[in-house]
Amino acid sequence: QVQLVESGGGLVQPGGSLKLSCAASGSIRVMYAMGWYRQVPGKQRELVANSPFSGITVYADSVKGRFTISRDYVKKTVYLQMNSLKPEDTAVYYCNADLISNGRRSDYWGQGTQVTVSS
Repeated sequence: QVQLVESGGGLVQPGGSLKLSCAASGSIRVMYAMGWYRQVPGKQRELVANSPFSGITVYADSVKGRFTISRDYVKKTVYLQMNSLKPEDTAVYYCNADLISNGRRSDYWGQGTQVTVSS
């Protein structure tokens, strides 16, 4: 079993900062990438940032220059530093991992953490 456990969401004022964390655990043989997505009610889940273990990090245009994704290889943890937050960043943020577990490559998702940007 693979688990992704997120933390760090909450309420913040416009212009403020938050840092999300996501730790992967379980029977992980190979990890290809970790990233963050977000979703608001009535809309599709969208990519925020993705960090391959071998490749180029990708950011959504809407967060470039404000959000930074980083990883700790040893801890199998991915972080999302969010600065200069805007009300339109309000969403449920989901951690994603592309990995091999029990001989099978799959996408795994965290349970989601709410980020609310409001004054």
